[in-house]
Amino acid sequence: MPPAFHLQPLLDLASTRTDEAARKLGELVAAERDVEQKLKMLEDYRAEYHERFVQAARDGLSPDAWRNYSAFIAKLDDAIAAQRKVVEQSRARTVEGQQAWLTQRTRLKAFDTLAQRHQQTVARSEARQEQKQSDEHAARRGGEDA
Repeated sequence: MPPAFHLQPLLDLASTRTDEAARKLGELVAAERDVEQKLKMLEDYRAEYHERFVQAARDGLSPDAWRNYSAFIAKLDDAIAAQRKVVEQSRARTVEGQQAWLTQRTRLKAFDTLAQRHQQTVARSEARQEQKQSDEHAARRGGEDA
């Protein structure tokens, strides 16, 4: 029975943490995509509403209608500014998630390298042991033939 890799629990933990970091990163990327989509929707709606405002102004607007259009566009601008902040925050969280995943992946690779070296050492040791047994067996058979 070959000796067990004594860092196997750490390798397993690193693997689990890497998987978890990858899952979280996927969630962060999806959330970022969602908030960017909402920002684009707000910007598109603002552009469309502004175009309606310009057209209505060409056709003639009452002072009340002008104020209403202007106030609504100002509210849309505020919503867009707030959504841009949400997008920036989401992007920052995604970058943090990428860093966390890279850190975990690096740690996993290190433990995996150690595990591979352990397996190679065990394999070389077993090969030497088999060769030694084969040599002893051949020596005994050679002694019997004499």
